[in-house]
Amino acid sequence: MEICPGGAEFIPAMARLHAASFEEAWGEAALAEILAMPGVFMLWATPRRAKADNLSGSSDAGRQSLLSGFVITRMAADEAEILTVAVDIHERGQGLGRKLMEAAAARARAFGAVSLFLEVADDNLPAIALYERLGFITVGMRPGYYKRGPARIAARAMRLGL
Repeated sequence: MEICPGGAEFIPAMARLHAASFEEAWGEAALAEILAMPGVFMLWATPRRAKADNLSGSSDAGRQSLLSGFVITRMAADEAEILTVAVDIHERGQGLGRKLMEAAAARARAFGAVSLFLEVADDNLPAIALYERLGFITVGMRPGYYKRGPARIAARAMRLGL
């Protein structure tokens, strides 16, 4: 499994993966805007090491096919925030999300962050379980933050000390 820094070259694949992962997905324009913000970094993952080793010679289409998951993180002073994390449905349950989160935390720590925050839908039990296994604790709730059709779901704010 390879975790590498990436950027705008992955926007089309990120948009497709985000749409497959979230009801309120971010499109290419939103992802481009987010990646251009100060303090933002993106890490991408593929468990296909042989292909990742040959990335430098790959075409844009080849790079797109390597994207099995990604995480976008924003730094602000000594804090970092996970803006989004997505893993291809066919790659879930294999530790890829955990590896992405660990890599984002390590990179944020290297950039001087002392804490890492995120928000997660309160009904996303697999994600909450992952974050708790990584050491995140719930620090607040935002009622009615996410839409699920006609329903509104609370967002759980979580924090990890780095």
